[in-house]
Amino acid sequence: MDWLESAFSTAQQWLFEGAVQPLMFMLGLGNLLEDGYAATGWLLVGCIQIALMLAVIGPLQRWRPVEPVTDRPAIRTDILYTLIHRLGLFRLAMFFTLEPVFDGLFGALRVAGVPTLHLDALWPAVTDVALVSFVIYLVVFDFADYWIHRGQHGFNWWWSLHSLHHSQRQMTLWSDNRNHLLDDVLRDSLLVLLAQAIGVPPGQFVAVVAFTQLSESFQHANLRLWFGRVGERLWISPRYHRLHHSVGIGHETAGKGTLGGYNFGVLLPWWDMLFRTANFELRYDPTGIRDQLEVGRDYGRGFWSQQWLGLKRLLGRA
Repeated sequence: MDWLESAFSTAQQWLFEGAVQPLMFMLGLGNLLEDGYAATGWLLVGCIQIALMLAVIGPLQRWRPVEPVTDRPAIRTDILYTLIHRLGLFRLAMFFTLEPVFDGLFGALRVAGVPTLHLDALWPAVTDVALVSFVIYLVVFDFADYWIHRGQHGFNWWWSLHSLHHSQRQMTLWSDNRNHLLDDVLRDSLLVLLAQAIGVPPGQFVAVVAFTQLSESFQHANLRLWFGRVGERLWISPRYHRLHHSVGIGHETAGKGTLGGYNFGVLLPWWDMLFRTANFELRYDPTGIRDQLEVGRDYGRGFWSQQWLGLKRLLGRA
C-alpha cells in the first residue's frame, strides 16, 4: 500500500501545483488551498476510475452483453451523471453547502467532550497495517450502505427519489450514478457522518469510496457474468445486481406489489444472506420499474427532466 499511496500523492501534488492551485489564485480562492488540494485528490481518483471503466469494463460489456444497446441517448444521460459525480462536481457542491454544517456539529461534540471512535484502534495490532484498516472500514461502510439501500426501497418518500436509478431500461457501466441529486445528498450525508463518527482518516475514506464506486460501475455493466456458486456469496456480481434492477423483482415484495425487493448489498452479499433478502437465481431479466410498462409513468429522458420529475414524485404530483 505504501508505494501506491506514494505514487498517488506524487500525482496529486503535480496536478495541484500545475493546474488547480493557479486556477484557485486566479479565482481569488487562495484561502482554500488546503481544501483545493483535497479536491484535487477526488478529481484524480475520478479520472483513474473513468480510465479503468473505459479500458476494462467497457470491453467486457462488448464481449458478453446481456442485451443489445438500443437507447444510446439514455446512456449519454447516464454518462453525464457519471462525470458530475466522478470528477468531483457533486462533492464540490457538498463542500460549500453541507460540509460546514457537519464540521460545526462534530466540532461542538468535541468541545462537549464527546470523542471520535477510532474504529481500527479497537484492534491495536492492525492500526499500523493500512490494508487491514482499509478492509475494516470497507466492511463497516458496506453494512451501513446495505441499510441505507433498504431505506431507499422501504419508505415511499425515499423511493420517489431512488426510483430514478431503477428507471434505466438500458443498464450499462455508466448507470451507477444515475440518481436524483437529493437521493445522493441523503446517502452521502449519512456516510460522511459515519466517517466522522468512527474516525476514518481522509485518505482511507477516499480509498473506500473510490473502490466502492468502481465496483458498483462493474456491477451495473451490461455484462452476462456471474461468479459461480461460491463466488456469488463472496462478492456482488453483475448478475446479482442486475436482478436487483429487474422489473417486479428488485423493488417489490414478492406477490404483493408493495415496496421491498432483493439483493440490496452494495459490495458484499453477506448482509442480504444474513437478513434474508438474497436471490441467487441465475437469470438476466429486463430492467426497469413496473409502472413504466403498465401505466407508462414518465421518469424523464434528460438530466433536468429527471430531476424535476423526481421532485414532483416526492411531492405527490407525478
